Amino acid sequence: MRIGLIVNPLAGLGGAAGLKGTDGGDTALRALACGAVPQAGPRAARALAVLASACPGAAIVAGPGALGADWANGLAVTPVDIGPLTGTAGDTSNVVAAMGPVDLVVFAGGDGTARDVARCLPRGTGLLGIPCGVKMHSAVFALSPELAGRLLADLVGHPERIRWTDDAEVMDIDEDALRAGRIAPRLYAHARVPTARGLMQAAKGGPRRDGAAALAAAAVEVANAMAPDVLHIIGPGTSAGAVTHALGLAPTLLGVDAVLDGRRVLRDATAAQLSDLAAGLPVRLILGVTGQQGFLLGRGNQQIGPDLIRRAGRTGLVILATEDKLAALASPCLHVDTGDPDLDAAMEGYVRVQTGAARFTMMRIGSS
Repeated sequence: MRIGLIVNPLAGLGGAAGLKGTDGGDTALRALACGAVPQAGPRAARALAVLASACPGAAIVAGPGALGADWANGLAVTPVDIGPLTGTAGDTSNVVAAMGPVDLVVFAGGDGTARDVARCLPRGTGLLGIPCGVKMHSAVFALSPELAGRLLADLVGHPERIRWTDDAEVMDIDEDALRAGRIAPRLYAHARVPTARGLMQAAKGGPRRDGAAALAAAAVEVANAMAPDVLHIIGPGTSAGAVTHALGLAPTLLGVDAVLDGRRVLRDATAAQLSDLAAGLPVRLILGVTGQQGFLLGRGNQQIGPDLIRRAGRTGLVILATEDKLAALASPCLHVDTGDPDLDAAMEGYVRVQTGAARFTMMRIGSS
């Protein structure tokens, strides 16, 4: 098994800054100016540490410096030479070309990176994503960096355990349209990925039928139950946004809002703004469920940082979803990817998901 590695150091920067992504223009610079901290490299290091522990000295071919080699401690790394870096998608294609023939390219990034890698991937080469982006709708990502590492360890040490599919969807959405409140998804490619139930996320999907009436009734109950002097942070999406509607406000469909004593005190907030506002206040998180994937945190709502999640705890989660959406999940559990593995483990356990007026379904938050 010959493995290539590429890390997009800018992936995910726009999440905490509320910028809906990091593709194009000066978005990365704006995110850094808002206090965003690069996460792709450290998340890649977490995945590769699992591989190094299981298969010490395993050989990989990697992008130079921060594009790969810097994060692969404990592995036998051969950095490729692509000349001067441009900071564009061209670096990705140059790294993939310089790797030569490989069986699998593992990348750390989001949907934009998946699209860039898939565009120049030779036919028959496998693809595996370490989830690091704001948008991760594609079916090429492991559920967490650690599970990506487990897959890599099996691919190196026990390839007979792994099956493959050539039908994984590489999706991306137009970030400019997203920032304007419109979701414009597009299928860019199908990729060859390792399949392992419980390790890989599904492509993002939606419920099979409209549960708007039941969801609206649930949202009214949630809005009426909001306690005074508690900061309610409302995540993106139509399910959580139904609570904003129930308060008589227009939701920020693809951003994060904060409500205190029935008033919206922050709209389309950044991680730093939420952290400052929450000082000294109890916190509750109102969340939807990512269709088919089952994520509560870590997919499109990185503005809600680990400190806020830790303060809310599992008991401080208010989760809304239609029964159809829960039935259509790729696996019968929910997931969190907070960026802190210890916090992810602490969030494991059972939670109530409100599906209608006085209607609840118990779901398990599983380990990723």
